Amino acid sequence: MINYCANVWAFKELGITRIVSPSAVGSLKEEIKPGNFVLPTQFIDFTKSRKNSFSEDGRVIHISVADPFCPELQEIVSETANNQGITLHKDCTYACIEGPRFSTKAESRFYKSTGSDIIGMTLVPECQLAREAQICYVSISTVTDYDVWAEKPVTAKEVMETLSKNVQATKKLLAELIHKMPEDFASKRTCSCEKALAEAEF
Repeated sequence: MINYCANVWAFKELGITRIVSPSAVGSLKEEIKPGNFVLPTQFIDFTKSRKNSFSEDGRVIHISVADPFCPELQEIVSETANNQGITLHKDCTYACIEGPRFSTKAESRFYKSTGSDIIGMTLVPECQLAREAQICYVSISTVTDYDVWAEKPVTAKEVMETLSKNVQATKKLLAELIHKMPEDFASKRTCSCEKALAEAEF
């Protein structure tokens, strides 16, 4: 299992101010096809047993995740993807499930009915922990296949071929993203992510 708290806390201790997090997902919409990229702006948390806060020793932190992703990073990702001719779906909702198993058909149809566009297992609580750590965070989701609601036969070979293509495209995207970030990027943030705890702690 992924130790999300340890990972994000380590980034915080190292002075990391921004996280760009690629992940593989399934599609819950016909128009979001395997090989496409998705820039989620919302998530619905269907996880069950993950530690989702650094809060302890009586501290209570009500962190706001009304808009859970950094708008500054989202804009940079969108511009870069457009420059590279990548099919990028925006304003999408990510349904995060517990895993590690995949959904039943009934579950998949339910997740689709919530209005979610994609489904995966890794976004939560990484996203909200980053906000609590006041680190800017953006997710780049790459679609490997349609989730089981679609009842479209897919082989492991097809999934791996799509995943391989997505990995190469993601590497190219990340390389350009890094070059777009100025040397003083850490000290100049125009978003509110670095002030997330200002009114969150009780």
